Amino acid sequence: MTHPGATPVTQGTTPARTPPADLHRHLRSHLGDTARAWLDQALDEAAANPGAHGPISVWELRLAEAGRRCGPEHADAVRVLILHAARADTDALSRVYAQGTAAERRAVLHALPHLVPGPDALPLVEDALRTNDTRLLAAAVGPYTARHLAPHLWRHAVLKCLFTGVPVDEVTDLDRRAHADEELARMLGDYAAERSAAGRPVPEDLHRVLTLTGTTDPASAGHGTRSFDGSDGIDGKES
Repeated sequence: MTHPGATPVTQGTTPARTPPADLHRHLRSHLGDTARAWLDQALDEAAANPGAHGPISVWELRLAEAGRRCGPEHADAVRVLILHAARADTDALSRVYAQGTAAERRAVLHALPHLVPGPDALPLVEDALRTNDTRLLAAAVGPYTARHLAPHLWRHAVLKCLFTGVPVDEVTDLDRRAHADEELARMLGDYAAERSAAGRPVPEDLHRVLTLTGTTDPASAGHGTRSFDGSDGIDGKES
């Protein structure tokens, strides 16, 4: 199920999985002259005014303009490059996330693996995983989450993707983290049993993830003792 009004997820390489230098080269080859000049200026301003200066930094204003200046199809990558040029730390990223639009929050999540080496920014990921905005969820299960999110919450993030219809292709390092994970297999089995009992189809992606755990039969994986209501992890309802 996808939350009403949510923007559909598009699969493929995301800014989180692409080195900033490659993002920059891609944008320069795809933007028109006017947008390219704006991007160059925005990156120069961010590099010259890193971090926070005054109530709002000049680069934060550029984040808000990115879609209008460079087109919505390039906005995520542009915002990630601006954040990278500004050398935004966890405090700055948290401020942008808290005050920004959904698109700006998504850019922050994409920027995390490029800017935050440790788990300090996990509260932002955990907040995003509590929503039903499919594009925000897809950004939240990228490389940063693969590196740092604890197993219990990571399993619930996978279930949340299945619940909201986010393709599991969006989950970075899914093969590695799901491998031989018996607890994930149990959770998937319980979720499949709940859907079957309600007369609802079991997502194809569930079978794919279940196979990665080393189990192929949802009935044998689930204990049938708990329903998928998010009571012990990331919930299936918007907070």
